[in-house]
Amino acid sequence: MLNAIVKWAIAQRWLVVIGAIVTIFWVGRTVTQMPLDVLPSFAPPQIEIQTEAPGLAPEEVESLISLPLESAINGTAGVTNVRSSSAAGISVVRVIFGWGTDIYKARQLVTERLQLAQSKLPEGAEAPQISPPTSPIGTVVKYAFTTDGQTSLMDLRRAIDWQVTNRLMAVPGVSQVLAFGGEERQFQVLVDPQKLKAFNVSLNQACLVKLSETFA
Repeated sequence: MLNAIVKWAIAQRWLVVIGAIVTIFWVGRTVTQMPLDVLPSFAPPQIEIQTEAPGLAPEEVESLISLPLESAINGTAGVTNVRSSSAAGISVVRVIFGWGTDIYKARQLVTERLQLAQSKLPEGAEAPQISPPTSPIGTVVKYAFTTDGQTSLMDLRRAIDWQVTNRLMAVPGVSQVLAFGGEERQFQVLVDPQKLKAFNVSLNQACLVKLSETFA
């Protein structure tokens, strides 16, 4: 049978050449119009919510932050699954929507639910932040800094916030850098109400003056 096919192809060589040309053009046209990317999305739309809670242990983060956020988000239209992970001082909740869900509409629905759940969070916890829309494989690397015994945790966290984070955000393709842990620098202004009244100075004015002197 193979010999017969070869003999027919030789005898009808012009027909074979024309068929090959038509096939090449058809394949090329089809490839250019295919609705697929080089790396198509292999996971449904997802939204990641990160909440920092300095000073809380993982168990406290789980019960006081992760669970209330999960309860508030459950029942949102289009949500198929809600997952969370809790570590020391941080909660990460991942909301998974069904295929075909508009990611920006999903973010709006989640934002509305977070506004209702924010009042249930413990005092000292920061407001939940929704990560920028990225691929499910958006988390590229996790890194940790340690001190050599001479640098304090406060100085290390300040170097990360002001130097490392800014340099990483300047790298093309990096949409977010999250830093947690260490000791954040705080400024406390202790005022005397009697002196404020005597000098006719408001509390906001006194705080601004104190901060300007600190950074001067």
